[in-house]
Amino acid sequence: MTGAKSDDGADFVVTRRFDAPRELVWKVYSEIAHLKHWWGPKGFTWIGGTLDFRPGGMFHYGMRSPDGHEMWGKFVYREIAHPEKIVFINSFSDKDGGTTRAPFAPDWPLDVLNTVTLVEHNGRTSLTMRGGPFNATAAERARFDAMRPSMDQGFAGTFDQLAEYLAAQSK
Repeated sequence: MTGAKSDDGADFVVTRRFDAPRELVWKVYSEIAHLKHWWGPKGFTWIGGTLDFRPGGMFHYGMRSPDGHEMWGKFVYREIAHPEKIVFINSFSDKDGGTTRAPFAPDWPLDVLNTVTLVEHNGRTSLTMRGGPFNATAAERARFDAMRPSMDQGFAGTFDQLAEYLAAQSK
């Protein structure tokens, strides 16, 4: 699955450098005991989840928003290359793991293909997440493109939480 691309190749890309070795970043990205402490939008509370971290396996998670709404999502893993790459389809889901429409936009893509790569240099790790609509309609691709500023803000918050969590793990 090397070189997996979204529908049109116009991926959303986020890169963040963490003051942690790649093995630690990999560990907190690949174990539910860690994911539940940092994954998701800032201000959301973890309410449950499961993880089967292997190609074909799934990370299924639930969160509660600050105003009390439940939101479920899932990653279905396509490729895992320890410790440098994770490729997965990300979708909103119901409590049972069935794919659903996003609660905020009925024309959000059902599936978003993401590739996370980790590169270490001098004990610091650069994480790059590249993602885009997969098997999406033109309207879904347009909605994805329109949401880029919101995704920038959302992933900044998520990766801020990851940075804080990594700092606590390094002590």
